[in-house]
Amino acid sequence: MKKMISMLTAVLVTSAPGFGACSDAPPSMGGVMAVNSGVTGKVVETTTAGDYTYINLEKDGKKAWVACPPMANVKLGQQLGFTGCTPMMDFESKALKRTFDLIMFCGAPLSDSQTDLLSKKSTGSSGQVPESKEQIVVEAAKGADAHTIADIYDKIDQLDKQTVSVSGKVIKVTPRIMGRNWLHIQDGSGSAMQKNNDLVVTTNALPNVGDVVTISGTIAKDKDFGSGYKYRAILELGSVKPK
Repeated sequence: MKKMISMLTAVLVTSAPGFGACSDAPPSMGGVMAVNSGVTGKVVETTTAGDYTYINLEKDGKKAWVACPPMANVKLGQQLGFTGCTPMMDFESKALKRTFDLIMFCGAPLSDSQTDLLSKKSTGSSGQVPESKEQIVVEAAKGADAHTIADIYDKIDQLDKQTVSVSGKVIKVTPRIMGRNWLHIQDGSGSAMQKNNDLVVTTNALPNVGDVVTISGTIAKDKDFGSGYKYRAILELGSVKPK
């Protein structure tokens, strides 16, 4: 995971706007939706090669690489913001003759006012909780390590780094990000107002939205992937079984 934790950010769609085919074109993400809303930061390094301008952004001591359509006059120290990006792991740039552990392919940068607004209003993972249009009621998992989602949040200090089991309905699926699949599950416990009704899970399994599942994995407290993308609780590398 070496640079992964300090660089995960924003993103959205099948292919970033403004990109055509070229030797450095990123592979298709298959229409995958993203796991965050945007990336902002100060330019600490930049170069244009091939069909892209590569920009290294720094925020709060953490750095993230962005590739965007060619830009002139990008200055060191300049504040830039991007939305609608697609993350790529282990991306090899033939033009630069280097491989990026993680890079975000984005469209043109936001205006100064939009960048400022994105930076000030960034909500991290709390702004990415999907809303269910139906009332969800899922029977709690069984066993000594079983908890409801609200219970996990309430007992996060005790459960940090512990193995838990939780049942829930899959509300959102984001595949193939950082080498794993990302799920949002809800079980009817907690509330959106208290931000304890939705749990993010990383897994190698790929259930469908609407599936009711039981997941076992390790809980992590205050997981911070950088660029304002953090979780008060996340279940990592979960094993998924139909309930």
